[in-house]
Amino acid sequence: SKALQSFVEGGSGPTKPLPKSAEAVVIGGGSLGCQTVYHLAKMGMTNVVLLERDRLTAGTTWHTAGLLWQLRPSDVEVELLAHTRQVISHDLEQETGLETGWIQNGGLFIASNKQRLDEYKRLMSLGKVYGIESHVLSPAETKDLYPLMNVDDLYGTLYVPKDGTMDPAGTCTTLSRAATARGATVIENCPVTGIQVSTDDMGVKRVKAVETFHGTIQTPVVVNCAGVWATKLGEMAGVKVPLIAMHHAYVVTERIEGIQNMPNVRDHDASVYLRLQGDALSVGGYEQNPVFWDKVSDKFAFSLFDLDWDVFMQHIEGAINRVPALEQTGIKSTVCGPESFTADHKPLMGEAPEVRGFFLGCGFNSAGMMLGGGCGRELAHWIIHGRPEKDMYGYDIRRFHHSLTDNNKWIRERSHESYAKNYSVVFPFDEPLASRNMRTDPFHKVLTEQGCVFQERHGWERPGWFNQDGAAPVLDYDWYGAYDISKNQNYKYNELLGKEYTFDYPPHHHIKNECLTCRHGVSVFDMSYFGKFYLTGPDAKKAADWLFSADVNKIPGSTVYTCMLNKRGGSEADLTVSRLEAGTANLPLAPEANGDAYYLAIGGGVAEHNWNHIKTVLQDEAFNCQLTDYSEDMGMISIQGPKSREVLQEILDTDLSNEAFAFSTHKVCNAAGHKVRAMRLSFVGELGWELHIPKDSCVPVYQAVMAAGAKHSIINAGYRAIDSLSIEKGYRHWHADLRPDDTPLEAGLAFTCKMKSTIPFLGRASLEKQKAEGLRRRIVCFTIDEKVPMFGLEAIFRNGVPVGHLRRSDYGFFIDKQIGYGYIRNPDGGVVNADFIKSGKFALERMGVVYEAKPHLKSPFDPSNNRVKGIYPDNYHNVYKANAQ
Repeated sequence: SKALQSFVEGGSGPTKPLPKSAEAVVIGGGSLGCQTVYHLAKMGMTNVVLLERDRLTAGTTWHTAGLLWQLRPSDVEVELLAHTRQVISHDLEQETGLETGWIQNGGLFIASNKQRLDEYKRLMSLGKVYGIESHVLSPAETKDLYPLMNVDDLYGTLYVPKDGTMDPAGTCTTLSRAATARGATVIENCPVTGIQVSTDDMGVKRVKAVETFHGTIQTPVVVNCAGVWATKLGEMAGVKVPLIAMHHAYVVTERIEGIQNMPNVRDHDASVYLRLQGDALSVGGYEQNPVFWDKVSDKFAFSLFDLDWDVFMQHIEGAINRVPALEQTGIKSTVCGPESFTADHKPLMGEAPEVRGFFLGCGFNSAGMMLGGGCGRELAHWIIHGRPEKDMYGYDIRRFHHSLTDNNKWIRERSHESYAKNYSVVFPFDEPLASRNMRTDPFHKVLTEQGCVFQERHGWERPGWFNQDGAAPVLDYDWYGAYDISKNQNYKYNELLGKEYTFDYPPHHHIKNECLTCRHGVSVFDMSYFGKFYLTGPDAKKAADWLFSADVNKIPGSTVYTCMLNKRGGSEADLTVSRLEAGTANLPLAPEANGDAYYLAIGGGVAEHNWNHIKTVLQDEAFNCQLTDYSEDMGMISIQGPKSREVLQEILDTDLSNEAFAFSTHKVCNAAGHKVRAMRLSFVGELGWELHIPKDSCVPVYQAVMAAGAKHSIINAGYRAIDSLSIEKGYRHWHADLRPDDTPLEAGLAFTCKMKSTIPFLGRASLEKQKAEGLRRRIVCFTIDEKVPMFGLEAIFRNGVPVGHLRRSDYGFFIDKQIGYGYIRNPDGGVVNADFIKSGKFALERMGVVYEAKPHLKSPFDPSNNRVKGIYPDNYHNVYKANAQ
């Protein structure tokens, strides 16, 4: 093996001797590896090692363009970028006395149409909340700023003066110096050959050690920052890393007179960027037909591919259109290197579901420099404290269902689409076209035939809304016509999506009808994509007490809405927990249970995250219980509205009156001759029941419901209606207006916390502290009188001062108003109480325009909660009285 060893090492040994053990080993010396080791050391973990197989930046970091833009259509990303900028432009120079090579030359976003400028105006308003200076410029003002630019075809631009350019080599060297000064060990020329994983007494796999040709380091934590090589590193530990390598290119021009000090440019509509490089430009972009790198080589260091001019020429044409002087300028060099891309163009971070102690920090979609500082800090916090500080769910590997993360078709198709659409306008209601129909529920065919327009969540197809003009099925992916694949013709589903590509109100009439039918009559929602788990075993009650913020140990037959929290009291999930009767198994409707047993129903898009959160807590606390997943074995429909009782009373063999079947209870009963679990719950604020149905019984039960509902004009409704109905009622959506960085107290969900009991639960100590000190931020509902669409990220002003931004917004068709929810803080750092809200004059800023807003401490719709209790005003067909008689 000596010859193999010398081949792998390229002849030279490691730059430092390997320690016998470490608290953490970071693998990969690019932007993410260097930032992570720096932040770990800064947070006090000093016995930490960085291993790089060649030299720092040798993989994909050395050839990066190094652009940093401060504004993105995500509050979390804006915060992550701000931290990177702080580290690069300030902290490192203060700590080391070395310059990182940061140049603050500004950034300019080009808009050649109204939609694009609207998107930039949204970013401008969000920037005001974070104190990021930006200006919308006319074409003439743009020409004054950038005289070499062709502005004839411009609609406008967004100028951000404090954007800039990073130097990869300077940054990584300085990070490495700063980390070493705090006690970290950075070792180059040391490839990793294996990762040892052990299995503990509970059958849990944990990281044990990292193997190299030069020795083994014992460690409980490995951080995979290996870029395009991350998949191979994952395989060493049995961890799936769903990313793919593609060729990503730019060219560097000869000198251009007059280009010095110009801002970097992103011309999204031409899919091209222009980065200032001294007195020249580098030009790159995202094409529809990127080249995949299928045979990822371990010998590839400071290496490049030959540029495919056929692929790249479209970017040159776009760049010449924008800066005509380029036509007369030669090309000095071409840079075509590998870069890793993921299914949704977001990184892969966090602890892998397969192995405890194996963390991911890879898949950065050519934004590893820009996001490195913010993500390195969050990853360090994750490793040391178990969870990140910010809401990192959008980057967490657990956002993907485990059935997809090793599905090569899904990874390739989805990553291609994300790459090709990287510079597309981010519209609120867009859906992917790649790799659809991966997970379909038993109602999929019958709903497709009725015009269902599906959304994709977690691999599932879930109903979005119902189109009245016939079926609009999702077709196989056509790769946007790239690679000589013929495009889908007359693709109705795609045409329907296209009609919603707007920041005005989309065509709303279908959704309005679905909402108002639910409020006045009865609608059926297919919610089968929900996660459906059973928690059983000797310690099930102990686990339920610790895991759930609410007291779920009511009598069997009760159903409780609850949160699950992290140590800091942040909301990791909201779900319903039903306590089951003990008894023999009748799967999938009831598990074997000698003692306590619980049925957990969880929003389907976050089922993997919930599953892993519960498993992690069970492992950490050594609870002896089982969590079993029956998500695919049952469907679920929810029948909601004032007439729901009349419809269901015809097909269920149990009394549905308030006395016999109270709100927040459940029973196993027969529906049209099929066993189902009925639960009296509502996600929309109406009288209604959910039916949890074994797979094979789903369609017959659905058909019986529709037949019984025909005389009441029952209709199908989808998740777009649920979004509107639930915000109108003031119900939270996890990962929108309820996130891991929000506590239930801040989110108006104190009623889900068993604070009056003495029962300890995860996060309780943090909530008690927060309650005693008073809330520094809290959620507020706003309505505006103008008919103006909002989608979240709009700035909230109190007495003219920015105090937060909307997390979620939608139109409420029953109250006939635009509704928004956002967290507000006191600019003085004081407590946010009812007086602070009542005494302020509030406004919302959307795309630079300010609208007066009315704050509400309670939901403006049915604040006394009568409707879910079945109490309707007399002008309704009075279901409540009819049943009482």
